[in-house]
Amino acid sequence: MLPKLFKKSTQSQHKEQEKYIDLRIDLHYGIPSTSSILAYDPVQRLLAIGTLDGRIKVLGGNNIEGLLIAPKPFPFKNIEFLQNQGLLVSVSNENEIQVWDLESRLLVSSLKWESNITCFSIIYGTHYMYIGDEYGYVSTVKYDKEEGKIVPLLYNIPANLIAESAEIPLANYQSVVGLLPQPCSSGNRVLIAYDNGFIILWDVTEDRAVLVRGSKDLQLIDKCLVDCPNDVGRDQLDTSSSDCEQMEKEISSLCWVSPNGSVLAVGYVDGDILLWNLSVPDNRKDQTAKKSSSDVVKLQLASGERRLPVIVLHWSPNNSGKECKGKLYVYGGDQIGSDEVLTVLSLDWSSGIANLKCICRVDLPLSGSFADMTLLQNAHEADRKENTSLFILTNPGQLQFYDTDCLSGLRTEPEKQHSLHGLQYPAVVPAIEPCMTVGKLFSLHEKVKFSRASLKTVSVVNSQAAQDLIKENSQWPLSGGVPSQLSLDEDKEIERIYVTGYQDGSVRIFDATCPILSPMIVFGAGEGSAEVAGAAASVSALDLSATLILTVGNECGLVFLYRLDECSDKTSFYTITEAKHEVTTLEIGKSHCVAIFSLLSSPVRMFQYLSSGDRIAVAYESGQVAVLDFGSLSVLFLSESVQGPAIISLFTKTVVDFLDYHLDQSQNKTLEESPEVIFLLRKDAHIVLMDSTTGNQIQTLKMLPSGEITALSMIIIEDDSSSIEGHKDCLPSPSSTQGTESGSTLDKGNHPHQSNPVEAKDSTNLNMDKKVPDSLLLLCCEKALYLYPLESVIQGMYNFTLKVELAHPCTWTTILKEDGKACGLIIVYQSGVLELRSLPDLKVMGQTPLMSILRWNFKTNMEKTMSCSERGLITMVNGSELAFVSLLASENESRLPEALPCLHDKALETVGDFLGYQKEDQDRPSGPFAKIIKGFKGVKPEQHVNSNESRDNLLAHLESILSRSPFSDLSFDFELDIDDIEVEEPASVPASHVTYNEKMAKETEIPYQTKETEREKLFEGGSSDSKPKMRTRDEIVAKYRHNGDVAAVASQAKEKLLERQEKLEQLGMRTAELQDGAENFADMAKELAKKMEKRRWWHI
Repeated sequence: MLPKLFKKSTQSQHKEQEKYIDLRIDLHYGIPSTSSILAYDPVQRLLAIGTLDGRIKVLGGNNIEGLLIAPKPFPFKNIEFLQNQGLLVSVSNENEIQVWDLESRLLVSSLKWESNITCFSIIYGTHYMYIGDEYGYVSTVKYDKEEGKIVPLLYNIPANLIAESAEIPLANYQSVVGLLPQPCSSGNRVLIAYDNGFIILWDVTEDRAVLVRGSKDLQLIDKCLVDCPNDVGRDQLDTSSSDCEQMEKEISSLCWVSPNGSVLAVGYVDGDILLWNLSVPDNRKDQTAKKSSSDVVKLQLASGERRLPVIVLHWSPNNSGKECKGKLYVYGGDQIGSDEVLTVLSLDWSSGIANLKCICRVDLPLSGSFADMTLLQNAHEADRKENTSLFILTNPGQLQFYDTDCLSGLRTEPEKQHSLHGLQYPAVVPAIEPCMTVGKLFSLHEKVKFSRASLKTVSVVNSQAAQDLIKENSQWPLSGGVPSQLSLDEDKEIERIYVTGYQDGSVRIFDATCPILSPMIVFGAGEGSAEVAGAAASVSALDLSATLILTVGNECGLVFLYRLDECSDKTSFYTITEAKHEVTTLEIGKSHCVAIFSLLSSPVRMFQYLSSGDRIAVAYESGQVAVLDFGSLSVLFLSESVQGPAIISLFTKTVVDFLDYHLDQSQNKTLEESPEVIFLLRKDAHIVLMDSTTGNQIQTLKMLPSGEITALSMIIIEDDSSSIEGHKDCLPSPSSTQGTESGSTLDKGNHPHQSNPVEAKDSTNLNMDKKVPDSLLLLCCEKALYLYPLESVIQGMYNFTLKVELAHPCTWTTILKEDGKACGLIIVYQSGVLELRSLPDLKVMGQTPLMSILRWNFKTNMEKTMSCSERGLITMVNGSELAFVSLLASENESRLPEALPCLHDKALETVGDFLGYQKEDQDRPSGPFAKIIKGFKGVKPEQHVNSNESRDNLLAHLESILSRSPFSDLSFDFELDIDDIEVEEPASVPASHVTYNEKMAKETEIPYQTKETEREKLFEGGSSDSKPKMRTRDEIVAKYRHNGDVAAVASQAKEKLLERQEKLEQLGMRTAELQDGAENFADMAKELAKKMEKRRWWHI
């Protein structure tokens, strides 16, 4: 009973916690570093990127990006669009076929495959799919959009039937490594490739192999048609046919290189590339027999024996209308140890495949290790001979684009190939190039009117960073997706902005009101202040006031002030130092920059605005603090250095109304003029109190006893007692969390330390004259949380009222607010778990594995780019990825359906279908038919549907031929007569010795033998293609008339009847024997069941 009760209690806690936490990734930008595979939808112009951890990144245009997360973090073997249908299909490493709906961004169906999937293919323009496995089995499935699920079809071909039809030997467990639907065949034919080198063109409608090629067909003289990088001569490379050509060559990649599917390029593990002529003769009898040396030619990229496998093959046809010209993109085939390049071969076989010519070879250098590539056909450049662009994915997560002009320039100027670099993916929010150092999300004050329309008049358009951003976006080819209506509303007020600072000193501001970021303003590195030393240093801190004054600090100690609500026409700004105040003339016409403060060379670590809003406290790494006045553009003070470890947290609080300092009259007057006290937290958990007017240190409090204590942050819970109770609707305290939480320890009461609590610079004691409302100070350390009454802290006492020991070390904390009052605490542990606690009792409200959901690994200093809004919208950066995560279940502001951009354009789907088939009817396009097999990753068809059939007719045709079992129509080719049945005596072999496989083999052989017998009787040894001829009456009488009298004929008929009766009696006897055997077996089973019921489990 105890385990059941514990389980029930745990489930109750989880259900209660789910009321408060509902983690959802509202926004994701950037390409994951684990990216490994690409897919492209040419109609919707979307690019999908599969990762090694079970995520799929979808890239569109207009800053539209989406992230699909599979239930399990496994790599993908293959991803592929159901083109222009709003669906994406993926195959995981666990052999699970998944279908994703791009409009809802959900996994709508999945099917677990029993065997290991080694290749996968979709018939272009349809929802029918081929699957090949490790046992040589070819299966078919379809996605039923109406039912919303993947449906297995009946058309499945085992390897033995394929081998028998093709008359080839196939070893057991021969894997299928390629399935390519043949272009222009209306789905009737599919090319099947096995890893031992056999290539079979299979006709689905006729259930037979129409063409077979293999390693034994390599009766050719090697032709090295491509010059090697080391300029090895042709004589050194030419070799005659040898025994090695007769050995099995393992296939590693393949693709069609002709629009009609007559020529196939095959890459092998040994580095060879073979181009096969797969033209099928008109005479069906000679289809598999006719083979010649002109059917295949070899390309060899390197001369050495140890060469890389040919991993990728892609074909791009020439747009000149000639089907025998184009470019072959190859990865692999070079010498082992050579530089990683993508080879582009310009091929021409106008004079036949045997006379193949390589016109040009170009090597594209790669910026990292190769992952995948895909081709794009530029519809707007259809009149050009070359209109192909290229995406290349390299590790870790680098995406490059090569346009048509770039690829054409390489052919004319091959010497520039080593200096060529494609267009890098223009990240909406850069995180690596340039490197982001600070990122914060700010909610704008309700009284601040800041609309998108007014932004156009104040944004900086003449900065170099902004110009580069516009140029990159204009050249990027992706344009898919539909922005939300909210993001297009120019009059909508901006409610949130996301501000990022970079290592090069630049600052970027984005509109984050909707779940799609829009760039607003880009400040170049030290914009307008190039003459100031250190202006281009790395940004280290930033903050935004309620009056839209952005403060930016950098590693050289400079503080920049920017006004976001207006753009000054003045050509000057102010440079303020501790000793002087000067005006500097700008070389540009407009600027948001108001002033630059240069007080110290120590890096700026944090800012804190004072309650007045026109003053800000600045903390430096050296331990010094400065207070700046925006109104007068002056420095109120620069304090002396705070002794001890670095300052990690800064807070201000108004306390003058509650204190009576026992000082002399002059000191008391000075303090009364100061409305706030600055609280500084050191890393060793010491708190320093400082006068915000003079900079004098009031006292230093040792909050915790000596030991290895690492403080993280300090939070002051405002002194409004109603605020704590008034926000229970935001974070109610569940009954299930009362008492001690699992994994943490609560400690209530006063715990005075024995050491001296006050280490005051002026040894000043503070006493209370008036009662202080119950404000609290929360000290967050790496291993525990401490809650203090603010009254005792001000008096120099350090007695905490509540201590919570954390189960794991934490790395970042922040608070949630409702109407400006703290109502919850967010804790992120080093393990990646996020925890929500209530305030002020610090009880656990819920936990969620934040990093596991994002599929991230927690890294050092990640907290520097983490921020959180008052309503629990968390921003995080990891590598090149940026994520906005909403935490609270009650937060719906960023989850409105109309706020999300759509990844699928339905209007474009309708137009694309219409234009696509109109174009096919008018002019048959010679678009790409390239198909890739990357080992066992799968394949990617790029074909065109037969122009004579519409899509509806094609789907109906595929449904008819794939919804039946292979050879199922053979049973209707003949009628079985009783005279054809031969009843044999029972064999002496026991029935138990007949295996299931032998039984299936016999059943499979019967139709073939019977069909052949009937065929021979019908044609009497004649050819199957003989034409029927008219017979005369005399010929018919001579063949079928019986000689003799009527009595002889009657006697013969009687004998026939007796013979049939005898056969029927024998069949009846055999049937009775089988029935008796079945009854005996049933009786034995019942008897065994009775015996087993009487036995106990321990007797078994």
